[in-house]
Amino acid sequence: MRKLAFATAAIVILFTMLFGAAAYAANETGAEWLDTTKLDIGAVGVRYAVKADVKTKAMIVKDTGKYTYTLRADKPVEWFPLQLGNGDYTVTILENVSGNQYKVVDKATLTLALQDGTAVYLNQVQNIDWTPNSIAVQKAKELTQNKKTDAEKVAAVYRYVIDNVKYDKELAAAATPDYLPQIDRTFASNKDICYGYAALTAGMLRALDIPTKLVTGKTTYVTEYHAWNQVFLDGQWVTIDTTVDAGLKAGKQDFQMIKDAALYTADKVY
Repeated sequence: MRKLAFATAAIVILFTMLFGAAAYAANETGAEWLDTTKLDIGAVGVRYAVKADVKTKAMIVKDTGKYTYTLRADKPVEWFPLQLGNGDYTVTILENVSGNQYKVVDKATLTLALQDGTAVYLNQVQNIDWTPNSIAVQKAKELTQNKKTDAEKVAAVYRYVIDNVKYDKELAAAATPDYLPQIDRTFASNKDICYGYAALTAGMLRALDIPTKLVTGKTTYVTEYHAWNQVFLDGQWVTIDTTVDAGLKAGKQDFQMIKDAALYTADKVY
């Protein structure tokens, strides 16, 4: 997964082209492309007509934290998490000019004020994209219909994923930095890279109202850039790695569902 280093690449912005031209008040912005209807659960939507031949990004910034996403021409709206805590966020639309140079097309500001920060990790967002009708979601509900506690539900979903999904070495070699997992594709094919494992696990658990993070970064378990999950159980975040445990299980090695968080270093959290 070395190609999938999700750390934001440096973006050279042409300040002479529209920079600062569109600043809006928080929340009720008047920026028609910015959808704040899910602000109360920590997500923001971007409705932007992406030109088919122009690489377009959405950049979300709060204080020193920054996340950059590639917008897709075939998606009328894309949802993104506001995972940097309460406060003021700036959302900027950028279009590629040439090479790694981008121009600012538009920007808006909004304010997040959540009483429960775990709400952010229940959302359907670009890289954890699910609906109530998703086949993976239906399976999650089937697996947990007789489970009473969140811990039991997490264990059931976790066991299903490590028992059924295999690591896709061909995809790992071919995937581009813009690769996005598709939960139902992973579920149907029973194979993916670590990004897909973590997205599938997150989507299935979020659909059960269990806050779950998709985390990317490094771990001592593998040498490549990696993706895993943190799940909110009994009032605390615990680390789960379905990719690693699927491999350990296949190799008939010992493993435990909850990992030592000290063995993981987060770079990005979704």
